[in-house]
Order: sequence, then structure tokens, then C-alpha cells
Amino acid sequence: MSKRVALVTGGSGGIGTEVCRQLAAAGYLVVTTCLDPEREDIAGWQSALEADGLAVDWIQCDVADFESCQGMAETMLARHGRVDVLVNAAGITRDAFIHKMAKHNWDSVISTNLTSAFNVTRQFIDGMREQGYGRIINISSVNGQSGQFGQTNYSAAKAGLHGFSMALAKEGARKGITANTVSPGYVDTAMTAAIPAEVREQIVAQVPAGRMGRPDEIARVVVFLAAEESAYINGANVPVNGALFTSF
Repeated sequence: MSKRVALVTGGSGGIGTEVCRQLAAAGYLVVTTCLDPEREDIAGWQSALEADGLAVDWIQCDVADFESCQGMAETMLARHGRVDVLVNAAGITRDAFIHKMAKHNWDSVISTNLTSAFNVTRQFIDGMREQGYGRIINISSVNGQSGQFGQTNYSAAKAGLHGFSMALAKEGARKGITANTVSPGYVDTAMTAAIPAEVREQIVAQVPAGRMGRPDEIARVVVFLAAEESAYINGANVPVNGALFTSF
């Protein structure tokens, strides 16, 4: 059989880049979505991966827009024929206490972090059902499990992602499709680097592991869940948070 094809939304982000890197290294044909090629320097990003011997394709798409996702899917299927693995990793933050939160900041986070999972998955779920195989991995967050001050929008979206995974797991199980969630804790990326230093120190002080996570530690779990051998893991939420939040 030819290579399994993996699509990663938000693949040029901190976690997304490492997911693309590890999937490509594991032998997948990897494609990512890109909203703004110039602002994201997608050509430079792609070249950096190529320098390490890893080929990753990209398609421009606004994952928050259903019609844009339809166009992306047409291009994806024309180029690569199918999608076997889908990683919904696109995400943004627009933090504020709810009594100060602008509606457009609520809407943008829900659209990009949650509705996008529907927008993209909807394009490929029929193909997965027809081929009798699929791996869908949704990147949530510890804050979707525990909640966080100033992040009602982000926490709601990330909690919703796991509800999406659980229902999708039940719908797809008999068709060979799994849907699982990975919930990272605080990870050392550009997003967390933007947090003021004193706040970062307070966050790390709360983590029993004594440090932030690394993107490769999140990607390792994604690659595990994407494997053919992970067929009986379905509807699960895998926390990767250094014991910051634990539950039974």
C-alpha cells in the first residue's frame, strides 16, 4: 500500500510543526493548512523541514470558514487522493475576563478552535467511512479540562473538542475510524513565550514536573494514536501536562 496520508491543521504552529515533523519521519505523507502564507512564512517553514529530509505539503485554508475548507478538501483530494489521518491542531487565544470580553474575541476563538474541527472533519469523514479506515486526533488543552481564569472562550472551545471526539468515536467505530483527544498542559511554544515572564514563572511553579512541556512530547502521543495498531483506542482523552491536572 502507498503511504498513509495525514492532514494537520495549524501545522506551522509550535505543536503543529512537531506533529508534522514526527508524522513525516514516521513515513506519512503530510500536508498542513495555512491561513496566511506570507505572515506564517510557510515557504521558510517548509524549507526548514526539507533541510532535515522531511517533505510536507501545504494548502491555504481558513479552517474557521466552511467554504474555505471545502476548497481545501478539493485541492487535497486532487493532489493526494485521500486522508487517512486528520489532526485538528489549529488554535488561537484571545484572553480576557468574561465581563471584559468582546464578542468578536469569543466568536473568533470558538470558530478557530472548535468549529474548525467540524469544518475540516466534515470534508473527509465520508472518505474515511468508505475506505473503512481513519484516525482523527483533536488537540485540546488542560484548560479545557480544568478551566482557566480569563479563558472562558478558550476553555469552552477546548472542552468542546473532547465532546466532539467522544461522539465521533461512537459514530465511526464500526467503520474503522478512531477519534481521540490529546490535552497538552503548558508547552514551550511561541504562544506561551508571549506570556509575561512573571506569569510564566507562576505557571511553572504549579506544575509538579517543574517545567513546561516540549512540542515533541505532544507529537509523540499524536503519532501513537495515528498508528494502525491503535485501533482499539477510541474516544479517549490523553493528558500530557506534567501532572498539572489529574483526574480518574
